[in-house]
Amino acid sequence: MQIDVPSIIEGYAQGYFLMADESGHDLDWYSSRERTLIPLDGRFRYPRSLQRVLNQDRFTTAVSRDFKAVVEGCADRETTWISEELKQVYWALHHAGWAHSFETWQGDQLAGGILGIVIRGAFIGESMFFKIPDGSKVAMVKLVERLRNRKFVLFDAQMTNPHLERFGSYVINNRLYKDLLRQALERNCSLE
Repeated sequence: MQIDVPSIIEGYAQGYFLMADESGHDLDWYSSRERTLIPLDGRFRYPRSLQRVLNQDRFTTAVSRDFKAVVEGCADRETTWISEELKQVYWALHHAGWAHSFETWQGDQLAGGILGIVIRGAFIGESMFFKIPDGSKVAMVKLVERLRNRKFVLFDAQMTNPHLERFGSYVINNRLYKDLLRQALERNCSLE
């Protein structure tokens, strides 16, 4: 399968995202009238109980230490938009330096992770998972810290859910999203 990495990055840079349909066979581009963002400012929050976990330093973090395992973890659920074809796309984007996993580890065991695409000052979150309780929550807190420190403009979570709302996620319309995305694309940032 031939994967056109520049065209895929251009699609994401225009505000689209890839998903497989419910059958898991057809991969296509999607857009939305609304986008969910994770705040990179003072609006970011997390449950108080998570602060105790953070204080215990049970997890370490890494960028793309086991990218493939994070993709597999994100796809391993009853209904998923991450088809075999989309896994290959992520792998190609990873090899080209665009797709990354932000991971938490407990010793030598992968605890959780967030899969995303980095285009300049935008982190486009594709999915997240955990194997060890609190693994993905700690990954979220530590990823936001890293994105802030590296002057990212945008953490796009695409669609909302109750889990993301616990971190202060908020929804904006597509016009505002595209304005923020344009600002993010003017900034040169790196996750690593």
